[in-house]
Amino acid sequence: MLSLLRAGAPSGRPSRRLALLGGTTTWGDCAAAARLLAGRRALVDGPAVAAYERAFADRIGVGHAVSFAHGRVALYGVLRALGVGPGDEVLVPLPTHVVVANAVRYTGATPVFVDCRADSWNIDMDRAGELVTERTRALVLQHTFGTPADVDGALELGRRHGIEIVEDCVHALGARHRGRPVGSFGRAAFFSTEETKTISSTMGGMAVTADAALAASLRDFQARCSPPARWLAARYVLKLLSYHVLTQPRLHRLTRVLYERLGRRNPLPGPTTPEERRGERPAHLEQRLSNAQALLALRQLRRLDDNLAHRRRIAGIYARRLGPVGGGPPAVLDDDEAALVRYPLRVADREAAVRSIGPFAVAGLWFTSVLEEAETPAHGGYADGTCPVAEDAARRLVNLPTHPRVRDDDAERIAAAAAAAMRVRPPVAARRRDGL
Repeated sequence: MLSLLRAGAPSGRPSRRLALLGGTTTWGDCAAAARLLAGRRALVDGPAVAAYERAFADRIGVGHAVSFAHGRVALYGVLRALGVGPGDEVLVPLPTHVVVANAVRYTGATPVFVDCRADSWNIDMDRAGELVTERTRALVLQHTFGTPADVDGALELGRRHGIEIVEDCVHALGARHRGRPVGSFGRAAFFSTEETKTISSTMGGMAVTADAALAASLRDFQARCSPPARWLAARYVLKLLSYHVLTQPRLHRLTRVLYERLGRRNPLPGPTTPEERRGERPAHLEQRLSNAQALLALRQLRRLDDNLAHRRRIAGIYARRLGPVGGGPPAVLDDDEAALVRYPLRVADREAAVRSIGPFAVAGLWFTSVLEEAETPAHGGYADGTCPVAEDAARRLVNLPTHPRVRDDDAERIAAAAAAAMRVRPPVAARRRDGL
């Protein structure tokens, strides 16, 4: 393998191929992970959780942050703390992940799906206003891909109808609206540090709020959540170590198959259970974050400014190269600052784009469904045709890596490949189907 790396990739291929994830960790994080595995005692319990929560709350500019095993658990805890339950409705923007709809349904409430805008893939607030009923209790305001949604419009809708605004910041750690971090505007917000996000503890979630009473309720819920088993905490740490190695740009062309197998099978846990894909509640939903994961996330949180500066520079390269082609960068409202976890593009022929980008990077496919990872959208409670713009996005979106392993010259090559693909006409059958 070393000889292959020295010689470069075979057949004239580029020597570097970018993975979509694994780019937020460092060899220092790996050393810390190895120490945790060797010591074992600090895997589940320890002081890192409290330190991480304090640092996270400070970063968002709120008084309280409460950690959980997943972002979906944080959302579920927030909805419970707000008193959302049977008979209530929660407005949920699409496209999103099935676990967001599931968290609403686990409370006994009904998710009411709201279409997105075609220029940003964020919620269409006009459509949201049309869907408000006397049973509407909350709106989940998703900042899709890290582009701030219409915060002011959502807050006004909430004031007008007495609706709680819960910010979905799983893509958007570090994004800002009017100089303030997203996550500090709604009654509460939730974040994810799952392996595909801005920072990674391989799995993890955080709920934040400035409301002391709501925070106390979240603390009570956290206390009732079970700690992760020691073996599971160890597997999360092992996954971080493995992915850091397997996603090295000069290795990834050779290790991609192994990487995918590890992502699907034991001993490394995957992000979504089969039950969740079917819209069912998993047996062990309510879990806390481990000390080991908190320590690794805290290390990365301290590097967040450099991480974000890099992502913005790479996004700027994509925007300069791809804006005139027709996919364009996502629309950003005045006074907002995006923190793109990935760079999304709307393409006419997704398969052609993936093939063209493939020699240089693994192209992301958020979203392949209006409810990502659901066995079918119906499993999450969605009726086909309800949100046509989101359905179109689920057919046409590809997204490009922005993480710290993407060099400027990588971004130039990826953008050139994407631009070439975006000029390719889709097959005749697809053009007729989609009205192109």
